[in-house]
Amino acid sequence: MAKEIILTAEGKEKLEAEIHELETVKRIEIGERIRIAREFGDISENSEYDDAKNEQAFLESRIAEITQILANAVIAEPPKRPSRVVVGSVVTVVTDDGQDRMLTIVGAAEADSSNGRISNESPVGSALLGAKKGETVKVETPNGRIVSYTIQKIG
Repeated sequence: MAKEIILTAEGKEKLEAEIHELETVKRIEIGERIRIAREFGDISENSEYDDAKNEQAFLESRIAEITQILANAVIAEPPKRPSRVVVGSVVTVVTDDGQDRMLTIVGAAEADSSNGRISNESPVGSALLGAKKGETVKVETPNGRIVSYTIQKIG
């Protein structure tokens, strides 16, 4: 049995849009590149053909990955007025060094820490899950430092 993959509704929509683009536009583009490269003759020493075939393999791998994610997806539906942090919550926190950060708790498949979208399975995400406004959670970083996050707002 495959592991359930938690997604937000927004994350599911983004993956559906990506797979649609890959299957309808990118497949055609790569197929055309392969066709043109074949016309150059001997494909055994044709770098354009090799590049297009490698890109095709990557594309098909990504399509298979997204298909698997969507097939096992469970959509997290956060409450309208959450009292605790759940998957899908947008949380405003203050770190122990006084920095304000806005974090969105998402499933691992749609995590993007550089954009404030942190996985519910990450140390920070798992520490925040279930916490209430005003609570402080402590997280140990990979280098062993303890960082505190005080929850200012849950949306």
